[in-house]
Amino acid sequence: MIIKASKNATRRKRHQRVRNKVTGSAERPRLNVFRSAKHMYAQIIDDMAGKTLAAASTLDDEVKADLSSTSNKEAAKKVGEVVAKRAKEHGIEEVTFDRGGYIYHGRVQNLAEGAREGGLKF
Repeated sequence: MIIKASKNATRRKRHQRVRNKVTGSAERPRLNVFRSAKHMYAQIIDDMAGKTLAAASTLDDEVKADLSSTSNKEAAKKVGEVVAKRAKEHGIEEVTFDRGGYIYHGRVQNLAEGAREGGLKF
């Protein structure tokens, strides 16, 4: 009998391999992305201090107010713009993008584009 590993388990292994190489510092924190079936989450993390500096998700009132759905590309782009705005308030200009083991396509790509339009550089 063939036992197939779940997609989330393989994504977690892939993310762990990337995390062994990608770290965030105070000068250049890490922009982490998490994608669920219904929502998108983004955090800007300083791994040296172990702190989340800024965060945004489709659960935030600021993001969800003008969206018809929280699980589409437009919602992901809005999350990217909001997290970039919150990062700017903390004086963060440059980040390292951590796609969380997901392929750079669809909602993950739109979140990154929204963050770039919001003024983050990566």
